[in-house]
Amino acid sequence: MDSVYILILMVTGAFAGFTGGMLGLGGAFIMTPVQYVVYTKLGLPDHLALMASFGTSLLVVLSTAISGALRHHRAGAVVWKAAIVIGIVSSLAAFGGSTLSAHLPGHVLRIAFGIVLLLAGLRMVTAGTPHEAKGTVDNPWLWGLWAVPIGLVSGVFGVGGGVVMVPVFVLALRFPVHRAVGTSLAVMILASLGGITGYIVNGLGVPGRLSFSVGYVNFTSWMLLAVPAAAMAQVGAAAAHKLPRKPLLYLFIVILVFMSLRMMGVLGWLGWHV
Repeated sequence: MDSVYILILMVTGAFAGFTGGMLGLGGAFIMTPVQYVVYTKLGLPDHLALMASFGTSLLVVLSTAISGALRHHRAGAVVWKAAIVIGIVSSLAAFGGSTLSAHLPGHVLRIAFGIVLLLAGLRMVTAGTPHEAKGTVDNPWLWGLWAVPIGLVSGVFGVGGGVVMVPVFVLALRFPVHRAVGTSLAVMILASLGGITGYIVNGLGVPGRLSFSVGYVNFTSWMLLAVPAAAMAQVGAAAAHKLPRKPLLYLFIVILVFMSLRMMGVLGWLGWHV
């Protein structure tokens, strides 16, 4: 791998780790598009590049989620009972989602991912946030029900699921935003394991993969992304607890909408190649 690609992946990992730790995301929404560009430049065909991006991003999400969740735990912002219930169910759903993803065309996955991001962002804009006085929903059965779509999104699109979890925690389960962020990262630890397993199993024996890959997971890229991501997740998590509630939500919404337009190709159609 050329030095320029190594540098790109390391910088991407650092940025993804910071924003992930701050916003309760695994960072895959940043890492996946960058990896896809790098892998296609290295000569991988479209679908294989996308699968490698999804699978590798989930492995990075695992390390980032552990780092960020520990920082949020020390701040008392992780509801572990909810995280364990949702994490176990979403892990099983993520395995099924990753298997489905391996059999879908690449352009369908990109457009579908963009739609999911856009709907999540629009939902938060139109519904606003509930008052914390209403109290957090404490129903394991309801947690498990919401965990199914969370896990499917995680597995199909190779993300930690934070783009779905944070809106669900805030809007449906009435978590205060900082607890939604912290608990989201804790859930990702289990959810990402299910998706990683699926991308490894479904990628075994596929020809044309990058060196040092197991299934669709590439360990060279994982190391370049994960080391700076895990370090910067600590910084991002610390920053999250110093920011007021509304700016944190607004930043999250802006990122959702921007990435949805990018994945659907709208920005490229407008001539904005970012």
